[in-house]
This record gives sequence, C-alpha cells and structure tokens, in this order.
Amino acid sequence: MYRTHTCGELRIADSGRSVTLAGWVQKVRKLGGMTFIDLRDRYGITQLVVEADAPASLVETASTLGREYVLQVEGEVVERASKNSKMPTGDIEIKLASINILNKADTPPFTIEEDTDGGEDIRARYRYLDLRRPPLQRALALRHRLAHELRNYLDSHGFMEIETPYLIKSTPEGARDFVVPSRMNPGTFYALPQSPQTFKQLLMVAGYDRYFQIVRCFRDEDLRADRQPEFTQIDCEMSFVEQEDVLNMFEGMMRTMFKNALGVDIPDPLPRMSWYDAMDRYGSDKPDVRFGMEIHEISSLVKGCGFGVFDSAAYVGAIAVPGSADYTRKQLDEITEWVKRPQVGAKGLVYVKLNSDGSIKSSVDKFYSPEQLKAVADSIGASAGDLLLILCGDKRKTQNQLGVLRVEMGGRLGLRDPKVFAPLWIVDFPLFEWSEEDGRFYAMHHPFTAPKPEHLDWYYSDKKEDLERVCANAYDFVLNGTELGGGSIRIHNADMQKRMFEILGIGKEEAEYKFGFIINAFKFGAPPHGGLAFGFDRVCALFGGQETIRDYIAFPKNNQGRDVMIDSPSQIDDIQLEELHIAISK
Repeated sequence: MYRTHTCGELRIADSGRSVTLAGWVQKVRKLGGMTFIDLRDRYGITQLVVEADAPASLVETASTLGREYVLQVEGEVVERASKNSKMPTGDIEIKLASINILNKADTPPFTIEEDTDGGEDIRARYRYLDLRRPPLQRALALRHRLAHELRNYLDSHGFMEIETPYLIKSTPEGARDFVVPSRMNPGTFYALPQSPQTFKQLLMVAGYDRYFQIVRCFRDEDLRADRQPEFTQIDCEMSFVEQEDVLNMFEGMMRTMFKNALGVDIPDPLPRMSWYDAMDRYGSDKPDVRFGMEIHEISSLVKGCGFGVFDSAAYVGAIAVPGSADYTRKQLDEITEWVKRPQVGAKGLVYVKLNSDGSIKSSVDKFYSPEQLKAVADSIGASAGDLLLILCGDKRKTQNQLGVLRVEMGGRLGLRDPKVFAPLWIVDFPLFEWSEEDGRFYAMHHPFTAPKPEHLDWYYSDKKEDLERVCANAYDFVLNGTELGGGSIRIHNADMQKRMFEILGIGKEEAEYKFGFIINAFKFGAPPHGGLAFGFDRVCALFGGQETIRDYIAFPKNNQGRDVMIDSPSQIDDIQLEELHIAISK
C-alpha cells in the first residue's frame, strides 16, 4: 500500500498511530535542526517533521526535497506543539521514520497555491499543474457532486440515461457545426452535435418516455467566459407532458441540487415571468433579479418639450441608480463613454441627479424644469440621493442597452452577490423572429418548438402581425442573470410541423433532406412530448460563485478555441489529407 490515509484525513484522535502517506511536497521549511514538510494531495495538507536527532540518512533525504516531489512517508501521528487552526489537520503532524522519494520534480513555473503567481496563459499551458491547486480541485469536486445529485434525482423519477451519437448529420440549430470528414464516404462529412435534439425526440417516438443524458455538445462560435466550443448539457425529454409537468419536474431537480450540494433553499414554487415583462422591466430575457433598478418607460413624460433627441425617439427609458447622485462629472462622462462602446451601442446618455438636499441637476436642464424632472423621478419610484440614467431609440434595442447598463451599475454598487441566488422561469417567448434584412421569419428557438395552444388561430394565419403575436410553448431557467437551461413542448403533429416549415420558408425538398428522418418517424405515432437542457458547465460555475466556466472544466480551450497544453487544433500530414480526399487551399 502506498498510503494508509490521505493528507486531509488525520486528526488529534489519531495520535500515536503509525501511518503511511503519499503525495506532493507543498513546501519545505528548516527551523534550527528540524525540517518541516507540507505534504499535499487532493484531500488536504499534512505537516511532516524530521527531528534534529533523526537518523542521518533521513535528515539527508529531507534536505534534498524540492517543491512537487512525490513522496511516500511513514511515521507516527503526534500532537503539534504549535497548532494551526486554519488547517483541518492543524492539530497534528507526522514524526517521520522514513521518506521514499517516488519521483523528483522540476521547479514548477508557478506556485501551486490557493492564490498562484501564474498568469492565465502559463497556467493553461501547464493545466495539469494548475489542476493541483485547491480552487480547481474544489471546482471539479463540486461538478462531481452536482452530477451525482442530478443522476440520483432523475433516476428516482423514472428517467433512463441513454447515449446518442456524436457523428451525425448537419442540421441548422443557430450556430456553426464542427464537421468531420468521412474517409469511408469521400466528399461527405459528419457534424458534431450542437445538442441531441432530434435524437431525444426520436427516443420519445421509440417509447422511452423519460430520457436524460449528461452529454458533450459542440458549437463552432466565438468564445467568452461562459462559452466553450465543447460543453456539457443536462439533456432531458419527457412524453405525455404539458409545460406545467416539465417545469415542476426540473424545478424539483434544481431545488434538490441546491439543497444537497450547497445547503441552500430556493423558493417553492419559483417565480415566473413572461418574456415581454422581462424585456420591459429588465431589458433582458435572462434578468438578474437579485436587485431592483428596473427599467421604466418615460416617453410620455419627456416628449414634446423641445428636446429633439427624445421627441424623435420611438422609446425613452430610464433606470434609477440608488444612492449615486453624488457621482462626479468625470464619473458620469466615463459612464457615457461606456454606453457608447460597441458592446452596448448607445449614442449617448442623459442623467438626472436627485441631490440629497432636494435640488435636481441634469444634463438636459435647458429643456426641462425641476418640476418636470421631479415628475419623471416620481413615476419610476426614485428618491433623493438617486441618479437617473436615461437612453432612447428603438424600443427593444434601447431596452437591451438599459439592461446592460443596469447590470453594469449593479456590479459597480456591489449588488450582484455571488452567494445570493435568485432563480426564476422565463415563459411565453415569441415563437418567431422577423428579419427585416431577409424579409422572413426565423424560429426563435428551433423549428420543432410548438406554439401555445391558445395561439393556434394566429399560427395558421397568413398575416405577419398575427404570426408576430404567437408565443412559443417554451421556457428558460434563469439564475442571477444567466440562462442555465431552456426547452419547450415539441411539435408532434405532422400538419403543425408542415406549417412551421412553411412559415420559416423551408421547402418540402429541403425539409425532407434536413429532417426527413424525424418527419418520417412522426408518421408512426409520435406522443406529445417536451423537455429541456441545462448548461451543466454554467450550473457548476454559478453554484461555485463564479462567472467563468473554465475552472469547472478539466481541460478547457482558450478564447481562440485552442488547447495550448496539447497544441490543438493542429495541422495533419499529407497522407491523412489524401485519405480523407481533402485539399488545403493556400
């Protein structure tokens, strides 16, 4: 046996026991004639001591040790003279009888500590060393616990875990596919799945009424903190259900995960908000409701007063930033420049300061009296000491800009506490999005999403205004400003599916080519069904109090989609290219 105990296991009750430990050297310290060694594994750290009167060979071996050496040690558990209350093992140390160096180590390029001195690039290159650090160990341990909890929950509710293929046919799902050339079928390509959407629906047709899978998915899209080219979904589908059944089932799953993994109780039932309310009040379909600062339309109060910017705008909206009327002109100028960035897209910003002494100062004093500005403030519930920030333009675009500004100000004011959880459901999305550029409708989710039953008359109408009113039988699970999961009740009726393709401009031949397998399957008795998928990496990150998902993935890619540790993607040789019938254009 290499070890009898882990490095995080021993306590004062183990005093007097002879033990064997194995792990990595965290640090070595010499005090007088004694040598102290911190030995680490993923369970914790235990202090080892080589006393001054120890055998000369043991003292000599201890003097040669370096950081990250791999050791096996034997010794006796003794009570520490100087205890460390910050360590779970801080009441004891191991009085060593022997040291066996299992492997020497070069000096690592950064410290393997809670807070390291290594930058992101160097840690990515040596990811296997970064994974030795406690923050990443805790992150992956949380991921493991969450996967265990959701499997237990779904199994207890009759779900079967069934794997679906990775090499599939390319179908439109909103992002670029990763494609894989087929050597056995020259000139043809597989696609890696963006989701198992069609396969899980086929499983419903096959009679497996409760399916789930913790599945890898792939999307060739630009990356950010919460997006990777390969990611993991908690993918689920159910037969003979309506929307309420799905929401109750997976609300229960999330409640169980919060309770068992974090010891946190979330509301029962969770609040629900329509997509239209979310956009009007928060400027986002994934609102962060941990704080207020809601958006209010003030068009009727500010138009017709001679300020041309507002008079010509389709929409004028405002947020009240609490306790921020003392912002300096320099700070206000900085916020104005911030909203002009391409990521926000506003042309400018109007402010109103409700000073604590009752006076009002704004950037539009020339056009509005203090009484008019006070009326605006009263209409949105602002009070003395608050700062009003106002944007205008196209309604949805301006609401989105105000939503981004709202989140930014909430962050600056410390209102986005990662230890506070505010989940909710967003429901009643539009089924279609109209593209002015293309002059056609697109599916807001995917072409298998069913319309709300009460909107079928509009769904079968030929009028554009009616189709724009149709709501999808769809839902998103939102937590702290992040969409953690989403899904819908699916179309299972052939005529309804045919109508969907007509609205989206997908002809019979195109539909048959892209979706023929599922259209044909529906001819053989498809049950009513629906489901959803959670982004498991995002779930792990938010449960861990982080916004980036990278620490919760063992081997992530960087912002350019590269794995710098293994130098991937990489070129392949001419022989492989020839076998695949691929030529690289220069």
